[in-house]
Amino acid sequence: MLKTHTCGELTHDCVGQEVTLAGWVHRRRDHGGLTFIDLRDRWGLVQVVSDPKYAEAHDIMSDLRSEYVIQVAGSVRTRPDGASNPDMVSGDIELVAQHVEILNVSKTPPFDINKTTRVEEGLRQKYRYLDLRRSHMLANLSLRHKTIAFIREHLSRSGFLEVETPILFKTTPEGARDYLVPSRLHKGKFYALPQSPQQLKQLLMVAGFEKYFQIARCFRDEDQRGDRQPEFTQLDLEMSFVEQEDVLQTIEMLMTDLVSNLTNMKFQQTPWPRFSSEEVLNRFGTDKPDLRFGIELQDVTELVADSEFKIFSSAEAVKGINAEGCGTYSRKEIDLLTDFVKKYGAGGLAWAVVGEDGSISRSSFGKYIDVVTMDALNKKMQAKPGDLLLLVASDIDVVHDSLAALRVKIGEKINSYDPNILACCWVVDFPLFNWNQQENRWDPSHHLFTAPLTEDKCYLETDPGRVRGSQYDMVCNGYEMAGGSIRIHDSSLQQQIFGLIGLKQNVALDRFGHMLEAFEYGTPPHGGIAVGIDRLVMLLAQEKNIREVIAFPKSQQATDLMVGAPSFADVDQLNELHINVVDPPDDIIE
Repeated sequence: MLKTHTCGELTHDCVGQEVTLAGWVHRRRDHGGLTFIDLRDRWGLVQVVSDPKYAEAHDIMSDLRSEYVIQVAGSVRTRPDGASNPDMVSGDIELVAQHVEILNVSKTPPFDINKTTRVEEGLRQKYRYLDLRRSHMLANLSLRHKTIAFIREHLSRSGFLEVETPILFKTTPEGARDYLVPSRLHKGKFYALPQSPQQLKQLLMVAGFEKYFQIARCFRDEDQRGDRQPEFTQLDLEMSFVEQEDVLQTIEMLMTDLVSNLTNMKFQQTPWPRFSSEEVLNRFGTDKPDLRFGIELQDVTELVADSEFKIFSSAEAVKGINAEGCGTYSRKEIDLLTDFVKKYGAGGLAWAVVGEDGSISRSSFGKYIDVVTMDALNKKMQAKPGDLLLLVASDIDVVHDSLAALRVKIGEKINSYDPNILACCWVVDFPLFNWNQQENRWDPSHHLFTAPLTEDKCYLETDPGRVRGSQYDMVCNGYEMAGGSIRIHDSSLQQQIFGLIGLKQNVALDRFGHMLEAFEYGTPPHGGIAVGIDRLVMLLAQEKNIREVIAFPKSQQATDLMVGAPSFADVDQLNELHINVVDPPDDIIE
C-alpha cells in the first residue's frame, strides 16, 4: 500500500507516529515561508505542513496545486496553540512533511471542487468524476451504500433470499416503453431490458421460494423528470401466503429500522395512516399527498351550484383551500398564485379574504354570491379572520391537479416543518381499471397481474370500473416511494383479466403463456412491492432530485453528458445485428 493510514484515521492518539498518507491536494496556503496543504482522501482531511529542514519536501510542497495526487510521509504533531480547526475531525493535529512525491498532476478543474457554490448541472454531469470528489456527493453515495447494505442485512435476517433475475428478458409491455436489445444469433428477434422483475419474481413464488428480494436494475424508456431516470434501482420484494397487511407491515418495519439506524430523521406518525385512493384524492387532490402540513381541499360545489357566478355554477367541480393567515397577501401576490394554477389547466383562481369580523372583506366573486351562501362557504372552509380562501372551478381532474400543487406551494410558505420529518402513508384500494377513451377499452391501472379485491370480483363482467385492486402505494413527503399489490395466482382469473383489457387469447398466450401455464402448477397466493432506492436515498439525503444520489446519472433528456451516450454504432456492428437504420421522411418533424 502507498499509505499506512487514511486521513480519517489520524487523531490525537497518533501524535509522535511516523505515517504515510496518499490523496488529493484539497487546498494549498503559503504563510511566512511555510506551505500548508489540506490533504484529502475518501475518509477525511489532514493538514500537512512543510518544514524547511526537509528541503526537498519543502520545495515540492511549494509547487503543489489543487487536485494534485501526492504521497506524503512524515510525523504527526499537535498543532500550535490557537491553530486548531474545530471544523476538521483532525483539526488539533498536523503532519510534518518529511518526504513528498507527486503521483500525478492535475489540470485546473472546470469548477471549484472545494466550495459549496452552485455549479451548472450540465457541467457537473460532463465532469462527473470531478463532481463526485465533492464532499456532499461522497456523503450521498456513502449513504446509498449504507442504505442498500442495511436492507440486505435486515431482509436476510427476516428469512428472505436474494435472487438475481435476468437482465435480458422478453418484451412484454408493462405500461412504459421497453428498451430493446437486438439478437445477433436470432435474426429479427429482440430481448427487452426489464421494466421490473415482476413476472420472474412471481415465478419464484411458483417455485416455492416464499420470500424473495433483489436490489434490481430496471429500465423504462419514458419521458424524464427530476425524480426519474431511464435506468434505476429498486428493492424488489415478493412473499407467498400473505395478505395485503403483511406486505405493508414488512415495509414499515424495514423503513423504521433503517431510518432509526442510519439517520437523525423521524416519522411524523406511526403506524403510518392508510387512505383509500378515493379519500386521498378528495382530501388532497393527489394520490401522492405531502402530509407534513394539514391543508385539505374542501368541496363547495353544491354550495355554489345556484350562484349567479357562472364560473362556479357551470363547473363540474368547485373546491378550495384555506391559506390560513395569508389574508395580508397583496393583489400582486394573489395574481402570481393565479398564474401558478393556470400551469395545471385552471382557467383562473377565485379568492376571498376574511376580515376581522369573520366576514369577507374583499374577494374576486363576492358580488355574485349572496350572504347566506358566503357564510356557508366560510363555515365549510373553516375560515377565520386573516385567512385567504382560494378556489378553483373546472372539471374534477383540473381542480385536483391545480389545488394539489397550490396546497404544497402554500404549505411550504406558511408552515415551518422540521426537514428531518418523514410523513409517510399508505394509499390503497385503487381502481383496478381505467377507461381508455381513445382506444375504447379498459386499461389496467397498475399492471396486468394485480388481483381484484375479493368483494369486487362480482363486478368484473358487469361493471369493471367499479372493481378495486388489491394495490398499495407507499407515499412519503409527497413522493411515491413504493408500489405493489397482491397478485393473481389463478390461471382462469388471469385470462379473464386479459380478456377485459382487450388482449386477444393468441396475443396473451404469446406474451404471457409462461405465466398462465405456471399458474396451473400449484401457485400459492402471493404479493409484493418495489421500493425506489434512488428516491428513498434522495429523501434521506434531503436532496431535490435523484441525480444527486446516483453516481453516473442521465440528464433529463436521457443522455450521458460525460461519455456521450447514446451514440451511433458502427455499420459493421449494425450489420451483425441485422439492423438497417432508416432516416425518417423529410415531412416528419420530431
